[in-house]
Amino acid sequence: MTTAPSPTTDEAPRPPAPAPAKGVRAGLRPLVLRLHFYAGVLVAPFLLVAALTGLLYAASFQAEEIVYDHELTVPAGDRKLPVSEQVAAARQAHPEGTVSAVRPSPGKDATTRVMLSGIPGVDPDHTLAVFVDPYTAEVRGELEQYGSSGALPLRTWIDEFHRDLHLGEPGRLYSEFAASWLWVIAGGGLVLWFSRRRALRRLRGTTGRRRTLALHGGVGAWAAAGFIFLSATGLTWSTYAGANIGELRASLGQETPSVSAAAAGEHSGHDTAGGTAGDAAHGIGLDKVLAAARAEGLGDPVEIVPPADEESAYLVRQIQRSWPEKQDSVAVDPASGEVTDVLRFADYPVLAKLTRWGIDLHTGNLFGLVNQIALMALASTLILLILWGYRMWWQRGRGSAFGRPIPRGAWQQVPPYVLVPLLAAIAVLGYFVPLLGIPLAAFLAVDIVLGEVAHRRGRRTYGSGPAA
Repeated sequence: MTTAPSPTTDEAPRPPAPAPAKGVRAGLRPLVLRLHFYAGVLVAPFLLVAALTGLLYAASFQAEEIVYDHELTVPAGDRKLPVSEQVAAARQAHPEGTVSAVRPSPGKDATTRVMLSGIPGVDPDHTLAVFVDPYTAEVRGELEQYGSSGALPLRTWIDEFHRDLHLGEPGRLYSEFAASWLWVIAGGGLVLWFSRRRALRRLRGTTGRRRTLALHGGVGAWAAAGFIFLSATGLTWSTYAGANIGELRASLGQETPSVSAAAAGEHSGHDTAGGTAGDAAHGIGLDKVLAAARAEGLGDPVEIVPPADEESAYLVRQIQRSWPEKQDSVAVDPASGEVTDVLRFADYPVLAKLTRWGIDLHTGNLFGLVNQIALMALASTLILLILWGYRMWWQRGRGSAFGRPIPRGAWQQVPPYVLVPLLAAIAVLGYFVPLLGIPLAAFLAVDIVLGEVAHRRGRRTYGSGPAA
């Protein structure tokens, strides 16, 4: 029987095999995981509020039609009265304030809206909408109205709750903060989900944290595109990022154009019988102005804005935000009734059109009820993902603590030729989206300080194990 010779004591031990170099993908994943984890934990409360209020807002369109049915609809008649007679009836019922705009009845069973500004007790940013039966000139009620979409009190309250929590301009920071981070969290989740092995994405037969992860990741992957869209469109009219986007569009010549309100002709502002500037009866009157706009192809729904002063024209613009968009507008000289300027939506710059479509899709206008149901589904999905995310955090603690954090040091695993351009891109992006850049810089500063404190106490960890 033979035995294998034992190594001699003076034989040098073999050096350990070098660890295989990690690729860029393997190096980035821990960094994305840490960012996704902390962003999810810290931003999720703001996203939860935005999702809940957004869900309410998407449902408010249908609720508005039910609650204000008496003001919005009338029995269809045979012949509508001239718009001037309907406005006169509204003014007789409400002689206070001035007529800021008129929206003639857009359908057989729809009322005409006469908007009055400068009404005591009405928010200066709102108008008082007087609803008139187009067949009988009966005033069916009056409600406070806000915005170009004609939101009535119920939808206005929910809209402001979603936008600023009824806190005014300071409250808008919450919604911009949520929108600034939503696309980061959604994009990071996509990277993490598709970088996992296919076997680990499976839901069937799983339990515990792995099952929660499969639900969170799978549903999030399907909904990520919708979240990124909501984030991008929400930022377009935010306070800080929206201003930067507006400046960028202006520098590219992609601003939303507007029709010229200047009246034309040497007699503009003179010999205008029947009223003064700012009055709906100024110059030739509403009926001839509407007829001139119809001749230019402006179909319902439209809004007529009286001249602001003696040198201004009537403005008539289409206000349909559903598909296909109707956004053409014309200016009509109050003295002659001639159309002095025409602006077609087809002539808008590309970015102006995309912005208009994006906002209308975000607010549930573009495709009506289908659009609103899709928004409610997205909001409900986001709520579920947040709850699953917090549950995973709890399950990660394994009963010993409320969720263990992701270890530090992930950035050290990213190759320098990737990390440096990545940091530069983040800095530029943070400049244009400050409520992403400033909190991210603050998080990095706090994380570095905490890491140094842990290092001095001998408890600093990198990746999956303690540092030497």
